[in-house]
Amino acid sequence: MNLILASKSPRRKALLEQFRIPFSVEVLPTREVEHGEPLDVSRANAAGKAVPVSQVHPDFLVLGADTIVTLDGRILGKPKDAKDAQVMLTLLSGREHEVTTSVALCQGGRILKSFSETTLVQFRVLDHAQIAGYIATKEPLDKAGGYGIQGFGGLLVKSIKGCYYNVVGLPMPSLAEHLRALGMEVFPLT
Repeated sequence: MNLILASKSPRRKALLEQFRIPFSVEVLPTREVEHGEPLDVSRANAAGKAVPVSQVHPDFLVLGADTIVTLDGRILGKPKDAKDAQVMLTLLSGREHEVTTSVALCQGGRILKSFSETTLVQFRVLDHAQIAGYIATKEPLDKAGGYGIQGFGGLLVKSIKGCYYNVVGLPMPSLAEHLRALGMEVFPLT
């Protein structure tokens, strides 16, 4: 079974490559949902990425995913600029927040399987200099919640409860189970 990743996220691409899951990438223009209940937003965006690509390539399995960061039920999207990143990181300082990734696996314009996974992330208490230093790396500007755990942002994290890969952008253990259930072997054949 051939897999298409309907995402331009370099982190999702790197995770699939890390686990040697063969795939190609195709992204079609979509309009992302930005407001609503966090889980509904994430699910709608994952499906919105995958379904159109699966209509163009009906014989392929298409993976769409969307990761959101929420604090007190409020979605923290990608910061618009450095000032917005500072506000987000200040809000997250010393607090626990949720990172939820929703995944839609589609074929022929239909969702075969969708699931979501949430990881709790506890941030360290950050001072102004730490926040400014992290923003200076420019790393937070293209990431939900204003940080990436797989980079310098990992230094901001005190602990996590749940799947690390989910915080990066794809809950790989759960994804592997669902791919296997759909007939795609994820372990190299011996």
